Amino acid sequence: MSSAGPRGIQAVPQELRDRESWLDPFDWYRRMRESAPVRYDEERHSWDVFRYADVKRVLDDDETFSVDPREANDFVEPEEPGEGLMLDTMLFEDPPRHGELRGVVDDWFRPRRLADREPRFREIAGGLLEDAVGADGRMDVVADLASPFPVTVIAELLGVPPTDRDRFKTWSDALVEAAGAEESADAYADRQRETQVEMAQYFLEMIEARREEPRDDLLSVIVTAESEAGGRLSREEALGTCMLLLVAGNITTTNLIANAVRCFVEADADLFDELRGDERALASAVEEVLRYRSPVQAMGRVATEDVTLGGETVEAGDRVIAWLGSANRDERQFESAGEFRPDRSPNQHLGFGYGTHYCLGAPLARLEAEVGLSELLDRVERVELAEDRLQPTRSSFIYGVESLPIRYDERGSDPTRD
Repeated sequence: MSSAGPRGIQAVPQELRDRESWLDPFDWYRRMRESAPVRYDEERHSWDVFRYADVKRVLDDDETFSVDPREANDFVEPEEPGEGLMLDTMLFEDPPRHGELRGVVDDWFRPRRLADREPRFREIAGGLLEDAVGADGRMDVVADLASPFPVTVIAELLGVPPTDRDRFKTWSDALVEAAGAEESADAYADRQRETQVEMAQYFLEMIEARREEPRDDLLSVIVTAESEAGGRLSREEALGTCMLLLVAGNITTTNLIANAVRCFVEADADLFDELRGDERALASAVEEVLRYRSPVQAMGRVATEDVTLGGETVEAGDRVIAWLGSANRDERQFESAGEFRPDRSPNQHLGFGYGTHYCLGAPLARLEAEVGLSELLDRVERVELAEDRLQPTRSSFIYGVESLPIRYDERGSDPTRD
């Protein structure tokens, strides 16, 4: 997520560079699990890991597989102030510093605390859908719900104006995008750098405002941790944490909600009716979405020592890409792994990672998805995709679609479709 970060996680494998392959990469994953479960990609200078057991091992062994890109043999130090701010986050820190950084904000993402905010989350999602759902029977799930909903939620938690959500979305998309097909490495790095500097300037102003007037919000918690005696956070870590929460707080949920609607529509025409009003069934279906179409398909690590993985020797300083999206379709772990089963149990997917770096925002993403989807289910029925040619999100590790147009009947009204 930084121009100075792991090149391997930014570069899209050759096999996934066209629209169709990144929209549905799962056949390629299956072939790799069978023929090359651990393979070295010369072009990307990275090891790719595809099977569940191997992916889980990589994510769970902090001593052998570091999240810190500075451990890589080919790491390049940031050249300008602000360029490497995302490196100063829990995302790229190993224990024990990872736990210290996470502990600053961890309490805000506990399920019990988030439960108190559920009525407000429903109000936000409901308001968006009141504007989107109408007699014309068409909407774009991404533009009308999946994108603005989590951006508004994380903005409110941080304590920054929801009116800035368009800027937040632009920044988030830029930081997770892969380089364009015709874009040079320098142009891509410049674009990433400009985005980080813009975000840093924005949050510096917000941080100064909270020093003068603290509030009951996450930004004030971060500012207090920076300025208190002993300085739990450095200035760079405070900025990096704000930036990370903004990006991670909306990009995953956006794709989780959109992927869920796509899964539901493709799975069974009656599934919307079966899930409506059944909180437990909906929660189970969301878990299956996290397995079947994981919003995060890959995570990067760096080997800290020579290690044998899947019969291959990974050397110290080598980059390793753990393909969550492949692990979650591994037939060795999941019965009928290629089928979407909304009531699957058990379902020990790796959709939010595993181990020390298990996603901090997982409880928030789950709650937002369940709230957003339940509000949608309450308002629509007989849902169909309105576009056959979907465009995948342009990223090497975030998985979703740029838009998801649907047709539907509004519940409680006469069906009217073109």
